[in-house]
Amino acid sequence: MPRRPPIHSFAPIVSRNASLLILGSMPGKASLAAGQYYAHPRNAFWPIMGALFGAGPELSYARRVRVLQLAGIAVWDVLASCTREGSLDSDIDENSIVAHDLASFLREYPRITRVFFNGAKAEAAFRRHVLRGLAQPAPRLERLPSTSPANASWSAARKLRAWRVIARRSPDGARTAR
Repeated sequence: MPRRPPIHSFAPIVSRNASLLILGSMPGKASLAAGQYYAHPRNAFWPIMGALFGAGPELSYARRVRVLQLAGIAVWDVLASCTREGSLDSDIDENSIVAHDLASFLREYPRITRVFFNGAKAEAAFRRHVLRGLAQPAPRLERLPSTSPANASWSAARKLRAWRVIARRSPDGARTAR
């Protein structure tokens, strides 16, 4: 069987005020085709970001990105490249994984003190390929349920309840990343 060419992740969504990082594993086919994070229409990521921060799918992608940046939220993937047939994390060829240099990224954005994983694969890849290289103390790490439509055992409402941990209200009532 011929070897598939590697697929590559996107540049991060980030701003200087980022205090929280959400890490996925690798964009799926719909996202790669659109050049946008979480572009699959049934992925719950943008509806959740809409409920928590006003960055919902009714906004243009550029506006959603800006809303997250203003809220201090960075988004990226653990994997810089890999080979994969289809869009499922389970289809990633483990021997093809090249991780992003997250240690340098976290040094560049020192206000990031919490890292949330969008699903088990992102967390496992981070722990396997990144964690050892982080400066100590490492940011607080927490896995959240995948927003992918492949995570069909979790309803949208249940996913939203779990993801609420990333949001808090500031003293002036604005929703911000915590």
